[in-house]
Amino acid sequence: MKKMALFTSFVLASFALAACSTSSSTSTSSDQTLYEQIQAEGVIQIGTEGAYAPYSYHDESGKLVGYDVEVAEAVAAKLGLEVEFVETEWDGMIAGLDAARFDTVANQVSITDERKEKYDFSTPYTYIYGALVTQSSNQDITQFEDLSGKKSANSLTSNWATVAESYGAEVVGVDGFQQAVELLTAGRVDATINDNVVYLDYLKQHPDAAIQVVALTEDVQTTAFPVVKGNEELVAAIDQALADLAAEGKLTEIAEKYFGEDVSTAAE
Repeated sequence: MKKMALFTSFVLASFALAACSTSSSTSTSSDQTLYEQIQAEGVIQIGTEGAYAPYSYHDESGKLVGYDVEVAEAVAAKLGLEVEFVETEWDGMIAGLDAARFDTVANQVSITDERKEKYDFSTPYTYIYGALVTQSSNQDITQFEDLSGKKSANSLTSNWATVAESYGAEVVGVDGFQQAVELLTAGRVDATINDNVVYLDYLKQHPDAAIQVVALTEDVQTTAFPVVKGNEELVAAIDQALADLAAEGKLTEIAEKYFGEDVSTAAE
């Protein structure tokens, strides 16, 4: 019985030592900031969709490419890190960030007041305006106010349809920008309104399209890298990387590659 008691005491002591060791290890890990952990591992994990051209998609060879992908890769390189993309459907993207499946997201995440309550955002790397698009030969419409009494092709549930109506236009429903352009070039509508990046992407794919932008909205929508609050060091590091890339002209280079125009800075 005495031997059994000694053995039991030894086992309990061993478990106690193991528990202390585990607690100490966990404490050390929790003392590190997220950015320190990323630096220690040498890898930053970034959530992205992989099916959202021209921002994040797979080319014909299967390689993950796109505007957001290249910006993220350039930021990681500036930080001296490897980047590991975690492809996730958009509906689960923000939830994945909350669950720490990745450190940030590169997928045209808009900066909104609601999101700023839970996340800190980096400096914006995309500036999106509403573009008033007409036929290239148009001379009647030069500003949004000229839409009064005209027809504008827009998705009926889009905010741009509401904007068109607010200027007195009759909205003709379409399924997307391509159909809007078809109606516009056929002379069945006078204009369409959409994101300027949508227009630029379409024009890059159809350089001979007889359309033009005659005006941009003053309001701008910006997209950036979101990070769960409490990780200011990581946000500051991303901001510095973006500032360096902007100064070097790298962000402009990436933007012009995908859009033919620099969308990484605010319009003048």
